[in-house]
Amino acid sequence: MEYRIKECREEAGMSQEELAKKSGVSRTIISGLESGSITTTTTKTLLRIAEALGLKVSDIFLN
Repeated sequence: MEYRIKECREEAGMSQEELAKKSGVSRTIISGLESGSITTTTTKTLLRIAEALGLKVSDIFLN
């Protein structure tokens, strides 16, 4: 599964550290999801990231 987290985060003008603090998800996880080194994660993690970006979970998946 590919994600658009980096694109969405940059559109929101946030650094990985800012997103980590706002979402409660570690920067290491966010970095891994953005780079593709982490390809699976929990729904809860995706929900926290999406909410921190003001998006729906479906918005952060690559179409």
